[in-house]
Amino acid sequence: MYSPFENQLKELVAGITANHDRFRFNISWDSGALPNRNKIIGIISAFRELLFPDYFGKQDLTKNTMEYYIGNLTHNIFEELHQQVVHALKHQAIKDNEPYTDFQERAASICCEFLSKVPGVMEILATDVQAAFDGDPAAEDKDEIIFSYPGVFALFVYRLAHELYLLKVPLIPRIMTEYAHSRTGIDIHAGATIGRYFFMDHGTGIVIGETSEIGDYVTIYQGVTIGALSTRGGQQLRGVKRHPTIEDRVTIYSGASILGGDTVIGHDVVIGSNVFITESIPPGTTISLKNQELLYKDRSHVDLHQSFEE
Repeated sequence: MYSPFENQLKELVAGITANHDRFRFNISWDSGALPNRNKIIGIISAFRELLFPDYFGKQDLTKNTMEYYIGNLTHNIFEELHQQVVHALKHQAIKDNEPYTDFQERAASICCEFLSKVPGVMEILATDVQAAFDGDPAAEDKDEIIFSYPGVFALFVYRLAHELYLLKVPLIPRIMTEYAHSRTGIDIHAGATIGRYFFMDHGTGIVIGETSEIGDYVTIYQGVTIGALSTRGGQQLRGVKRHPTIEDRVTIYSGASILGGDTVIGHDVVIGSNVFITESIPPGTTISLKNQELLYKDRSHVDLHQSFEE
């Protein structure tokens, strides 16, 4: 049916189509697909089933069916991940103007090496779950932690993404961790190094930068930033250590900001809430703000309705 706005719609479509070229920065329309974010999210879900069977995905598994289920799931993950890694490698090669290589073979090698890291990732995730249980008196049991704790989910995604980051897979690790960020409010760059038995209590608003190094048995609370002192240099800072080092058995309470690549927080340090740290702290130190002065105002004589209007 004829629309009086048909010509306007055609012009609109032409304008939108033309503008799309401005947002396809490093790859032409004919050179192949970019990694698919929805597929990568699906791979994360599949890994969640693989690492936490009977919690997510198919339940009521038995010892007799577990090996078949895990085998089938692992095969599917390999196929899906391989396809996305091919796209990521091809995209990177085009962006860097590198000569064509066998992306299929390179991606297969990367995926095999990555999957060989999964048992180790499972072992360290078990320590993270234990840390959450030991550190949170509100936790009824570890099942509750695996099912529902955002910090554990963010760590699960980060630890997988970190292995891909170490294998120099482009784009995909960042897509993974930013998906976890959008789900949990916890922003962990895939390049950060985080040790065993790591616990993020509540988690919301935590930021851990790319070159951060965090030791074992570290606990941090909501709103903590482990970040760069300055990013004014932009791309010139790429590859430079610009985030702090946190040694073993450190506790950092809510709202603290620890900044700078030269900043080292020694082992067994306790950092109180809302402090701002840009220099190293020696081991065994407790850092806190002086008690804030509280101002009290007597409002007992104020009319309740007037109070709300104010």
